[in-house]
Amino acid sequence: MKQRLILLAVVLLAIGLFFALDLGRFLSLAYLQEQRGALVAWRDAQPLVVSTAFFLVYVIATALSLPGAVILTLAGGAIFGLLWGTVLISIASTLGATGAFLVARYVLRDLVQSRYGERLKTINAGIARDGAFYLFTLRLVPVFPFFLINLLLGLTAMRAWTFVWVSQLGMLAGTVVYVNAGTQLASLESLGGILSPGLIGAFVLLGVFPLVARKLVDWARAPRVYAGHRRPKSFDRNLIVIGAGSGGLVSAYIAAAVKARVTLIEKNRMGGDCLNTGCVPSKALIRSARFASQLSRAGEFGFEPVSSRPDFAQVMARVHDVIRAIEPHDSVQRYTGLGVECIQGEARLVDPWTVEVNGQRLSARGIVIATGARPFVPPIAGLAEAGYLTSDTLWELRELPRRLVVLGGGPIGCELTQAFARLGSEVTQVEMLPRLMLREDPEVSALVQARFAAEGVDVRLNTRASAVVVEQGQKFLVCEQDGQTQRIAFDRIIVAVGRAARLEGFGLQQVGVRTGRTVEVNQCLQTNFPHIYAVGDVAGPYQFTHTAAHMAWYAAVNSLFEPLLALRGGRFRVDYSVIPWATFTEPEVARVGLNETEARDQGIDFEVTRFDLGELDRAIADGEAHGFVKVLTVPGKDRILGATIVGEHAGDLIAEYVLAMRHGLGLNKILGTIHIYPTMAEANKYAAGQWKQAHKPERLLRWVERFHAWRRG
Repeated sequence: MKQRLILLAVVLLAIGLFFALDLGRFLSLAYLQEQRGALVAWRDAQPLVVSTAFFLVYVIATALSLPGAVILTLAGGAIFGLLWGTVLISIASTLGATGAFLVARYVLRDLVQSRYGERLKTINAGIARDGAFYLFTLRLVPVFPFFLINLLLGLTAMRAWTFVWVSQLGMLAGTVVYVNAGTQLASLESLGGILSPGLIGAFVLLGVFPLVARKLVDWARAPRVYAGHRRPKSFDRNLIVIGAGSGGLVSAYIAAAVKARVTLIEKNRMGGDCLNTGCVPSKALIRSARFASQLSRAGEFGFEPVSSRPDFAQVMARVHDVIRAIEPHDSVQRYTGLGVECIQGEARLVDPWTVEVNGQRLSARGIVIATGARPFVPPIAGLAEAGYLTSDTLWELRELPRRLVVLGGGPIGCELTQAFARLGSEVTQVEMLPRLMLREDPEVSALVQARFAAEGVDVRLNTRASAVVVEQGQKFLVCEQDGQTQRIAFDRIIVAVGRAARLEGFGLQQVGVRTGRTVEVNQCLQTNFPHIYAVGDVAGPYQFTHTAAHMAWYAAVNSLFEPLLALRGGRFRVDYSVIPWATFTEPEVARVGLNETEARDQGIDFEVTRFDLGELDRAIADGEAHGFVKVLTVPGKDRILGATIVGEHAGDLIAEYVLAMRHGLGLNKILGTIHIYPTMAEANKYAAGQWKQAHKPERLLRWVERFHAWRRG
């Protein structure tokens, strides 16, 4: 550690002297023009000395990440000419870059890896797999500052030798372009010389080089990626979309809106899981269950007790009525009218550009994989034989289970647990983790669990299901809790322990699309085949309908407008910076950004502002005076890091914080916005007021108090 600190001190001292002595004045275009004659004369007199001195200066400047590398490169061309200047600068830049790489590695890598190792796992895996190619791409396209590349890659697991040879090769083309520009600047003797063909040509090269370099990268990568595949000379369509869930529908909609020829293929029902087995039916079921709960509270609102048993068959009939009412929004008729060719059938990739469906082969320049996810069923002995339900299959129920086990304490498990309990089932919820809804803060989990207990749900935490047995016609779930075996009798069991991406049956693996737990995509949502994209649950990292739609915009635009996007520097990168979600239990739970648990785990400093909904007039009037608004902010500032809302209409209330975070608005802006009285939305303003109260300027207020005292005489 001592040696590292000494090295860091030396580097910082050298950088400090550079700025303190204003050595940067020697690295300007004006100084280069002024001293060009003298430098050339010195080179002619002592070529070896000048070459060595220039070489060392370039290495030191690059190793210390000092500004002026471009001017030094131009100077190399002006002093030494194209050939010798390229040789000197090419080697010196690689040595200097390697020096910066090694310094960052020696001084900082262990510290960074120890503190952020978990979050860097994905980056390190990418570097191990394709690090050389990533570095070559960054070197070839000089948009990202080279000094940052040197320092940041030093913090990764990239081998030093790989860094050296890839940097040498990758920077060569750019070095030639800049050195060539320097040779033209060397001949500039008057302002009229600006229009010389040589100088104009040099600057044209500088301007188009990033575009040419990107094409070179694609050209170099194509043989490796598409090895064994022959690209069609022409295509039937601009885009083929596989899967008509949220991600697929939005992708197809965008393509049709911009007049591209697009085909949407779905083997089951339009609308995907969200419409048919997920968001829509579950919320319809929750609404009926909520009504049942409200009936039981009649006395709270001044009514005589109401006794009404749910007709479960009618409840489920209403669920399907809701689905049918929304179906036209996602129907074949609607999308055909928009200009989308809709095909029902099983799609299979034949090669990277060709999809086979119903015996017909279709080709497209771009393909979007939007096949969604399915419920994950753990390998529990006897489960399949005894029979089980999932969020996909329970909608065919017409008889309410008397005794129900819900396996899983995540959002889906919690929503179904409460809904069935309110409709009259005796529900036991089994969760292997220490609390429900583990992604939320512990106090959120505790509030939800307390409500479940009050409504008669038997919640078993730290309980692992090991088997299902059937004895004399009775079904039992065998569990382990704290070393003790438990047996839970049930009539029906719902498995809600998560969802797994649908990867099989589409030809992905056969063609060579990389998959793990999901389809592997980059920040532009491209698979390892650059023209094949994946969106939604099949790609992750978030399994929400709204994120699938969000991803679909990026995939469709990147695919359809790739040549034009090259002019802006490349495709759009998907933005996951502000992703909200909600769990529709009662109390409802909604969140955007960080919560306290995540902020602590990531070592992020924060302040917490909390407003209890029990103090809100509208919540009191509605008989829903429970829950809270909790906002995390940067210490001493009103910039929002995240917000959690627990209570009535939390999923609606969170929208204000989503907007604020997306557009950089702080709590002061929320406080200064008029909110209608009396509404639940006022809770957001009161939370902002709590923050303001905690940050009032005490010293200024004391002077203001004196001012008012003076005015009173």
